[in-house]
Amino acid sequence: MRFTSAFILAAASIMAAPSFANEALAKTAGCTSCHKIDGKLIGPGYKQVAEKYKDDKNAEKALIEKVTNGGKGVWGQIPMPDNKALKAEDIKTLVKWVLAQK
Repeated sequence: MRFTSAFILAAASIMAAPSFANEALAKTAGCTSCHKIDGKLIGPGYKQVAEKYKDDKNAEKALIEKVTNGGKGVWGQIPMPDNKALKAEDIKTLVKWVLAQK
């Protein structure tokens, strides 16, 4: 019985890990200086971004472009700087994570 409980706990940890890992990536990349998960900081909260783009089939591609190159005007006049120093796969991971927020 103890083995089964330990196995279930380990499996749950592994399944939750990408969520924590991606939040950690957002912090490491500096995203949380302007964004938080819920509610506006300087830029919109990740949940608000996910809600805005939930029915947009091109959202992932468009947001990867925006995160990579920066931009302004969609959420206000404060510009988002480019993130060209980040690896393309990290940007894709972050965008997927943001779009998965509920």
